[in-house]
Amino acid sequence: MNDTRTLNGDEVVEQVSALVEGVFERLEPLLAAAGSVLADAPAAAALHRIRPQVTEALGGLVAGAGFVSAPRVLADSEFGFEWWTAGSPPAPLFISLDPAAENFLDYTRQSWFTVPRDTGRRHINGPYVDYLCTDEYTLTFTIPVMLSGSFAGVVGADVFVREFERAVRPRLRSLGRGAALLNAQGRVIVSNSVRQPTGSLVRDAGVPAWWSAGAAPGPGLRRCGDAPIVLVTGD
Repeated sequence: MNDTRTLNGDEVVEQVSALVEGVFERLEPLLAAAGSVLADAPAAAALHRIRPQVTEALGGLVAGAGFVSAPRVLADSEFGFEWWTAGSPPAPLFISLDPAAENFLDYTRQSWFTVPRDTGRRHINGPYVDYLCTDEYTLTFTIPVMLSGSFAGVVGADVFVREFERAVRPRLRSLGRGAALLNAQGRVIVSNSVRQPTGSLVRDAGVPAWWSAGAAPGPGLRRCGDAPIVLVTGD
């Protein structure tokens, strides 16, 4: 007799991996455009040239997308920010880039920015409540932008957790009790139990230690492809 629970677990891992790769693939044209603009005209005034690729990335799971520069990369501004949110039509997101302003947003302290900067690798941050824009539980996908071998910023996409959940919920429910998708810190992204709401911390799974040890497949713990997302089941 086939182990349906294991098979379904594998299907969840495959589906989540495909969803993650789909979001990152949407960012590839934007990554290329940002690199081209920075190489040709590294100025905040030129960032409008990547707008077609930003708006093209929107839709499906992607609720927001754009480019955020590293400090002092742009010739005419210490910071640079070109971010749009999905809608009919898409709308630009405005933030204060003036360090002297009371509402200045120092994005260089945000992990969606610092992890790609420090590791040179793409990253998924969240779930977190996006108080800046939507007040929604959000996952932010980012890829480092490199210029002449140096970090120049990130391109990224915002995905609402509720939309992510809608996509994976049917298969997650099929696993029965105690199945959840967690981030590398052990926080719930999506679960099939009301006792494990989004953002709650699952300590008994030991995910942070497992992740630090290399995230090898083990009983009840499976990494979802290359993403920092773990499927936890009662296996």
